[in-house]
Amino acid sequence: MRASVAFVIIAVTASACGDVNAKLEQLSQARNLSGDLLVQFTKATDASNRAVMADTDELSVSFAREAEQATQAVQKDIDVLGPILGGLKYADENRLLQEFVARFAAYRALDQRVLELAVENTNLKAQRLSFGPAQQAADAFRVSVESIAPADSARAWRVKALAAEAVSAVRGIQVLQAPHIADPDDASMAGMESRMAAYAAAARGAVDTLAALVTPASRPRLAAASASLNEFMRVNAEIVSLSRRNTNVRSLALSLDQKRKLITPCEDSARALRDALAKRGYPAGR
Repeated sequence: MRASVAFVIIAVTASACGDVNAKLEQLSQARNLSGDLLVQFTKATDASNRAVMADTDELSVSFAREAEQATQAVQKDIDVLGPILGGLKYADENRLLQEFVARFAAYRALDQRVLELAVENTNLKAQRLSFGPAQQAADAFRVSVESIAPADSARAWRVKALAAEAVSAVRGIQVLQAPHIADPDDASMAGMESRMAAYAAAARGAVDTLAALVTPASRPRLAAASASLNEFMRVNAEIVSLSRRNTNVRSLALSLDQKRKLITPCEDSARALRDALAKRGYPAGR
């Protein structure tokens, strides 16, 4: 009889110890997951910010991919941590987790939009066109139009004045490209586009007028100037179109304003969860 009682006591004790050990293991796992959740969220926000600030398509895409991987890691931690907290019956910690889940969902939805804009890089592409093909076409136009010879000496100053007017008009468009690319306001961009159109009309008018004032030998140069002007205006139209989409400007604005306001609450919830689990003591046996 005494042996039976002893066996029961041992069995109950072993069961209690096993139960305690299992809960200790679950608590340890919950602590690790809550810490990793905060780390991965920090990685996600950092990579997203780098995607917004990247100056090449390759870097933007790479950082956006890194941000998404960290975001998925956060979600994985959430999916594993939830059942553990439920099994431990940690109501306060589970409430903190659900608070983080709700805040993280809002963050993730906005961040996805930010990254979609960031990887398009339309402002950066417009800037490269302005500094590259547009500059090359403008320089070629200047060289061609300034090399045109007048039909006679009486027209020399008139030809020079028209050439200078045409070059100045093209340079005026170039000057407006940079502020157009950086401007987030549609009305302001529309105003700059109107000025660009006026400059373009002036340049074309000057080139058309030159046709009646130059020597036959200069006509190929005039044709080259006209072709360069057409190429410059084609590239400028592409610059304006890309600039209008404003993906870099918009992604940066969202990151600095709306997204920043969502990051802090997420971090607060994640830290509160981590700290609450860190304060949990050894679970009692039966």
